[in-house]
Amino acid sequence: MTDNDTDWYGPDAATFGDRVAGAREASGMTQAQLARRLGVKKTTVRGWEEDLSEPRANKLSMMAGLLNVSIMWLLTGEGDGMDGPANETTEAQDLAAVLGELRAIRADMRATGERAARLEKRVKQLLEQSEQAQV
Repeated sequence: MTDNDTDWYGPDAATFGDRVAGAREASGMTQAQLARRLGVKKTTVRGWEEDLSEPRANKLSMMAGLLNVSIMWLLTGEGDGMDGPANETTEAQDLAAVLGELRAIRADMRATGERAARLEKRVKQLLEQSEQAQV
């Protein structure tokens, strides 16, 4: 892979949901069609594609078969799956870079939120200790 190539569906560029949506679209199916073939609701497929939930092993296996990709590719982006667009444009590369940066920001925000929660807990403990000492 050259510096100009992007692994569109690899772990650094795509989520499980991105890979499901990409493979579903490449197979020409709508969310409703995939849901019907898997025996689930359309909202379930939407949740998978939006990374709000993940399928059970049996549905994952069925989905991989229907979409003609490997289970490992759906989960990690490695193995038998789809390639990205044949002709990458600078715009597409820029979008991939922005997407990567957004994911990094989201991870930073999650870490900052967890840090804030720990500090809040510590402040509450200190306040309780202070109130007990005054009694």
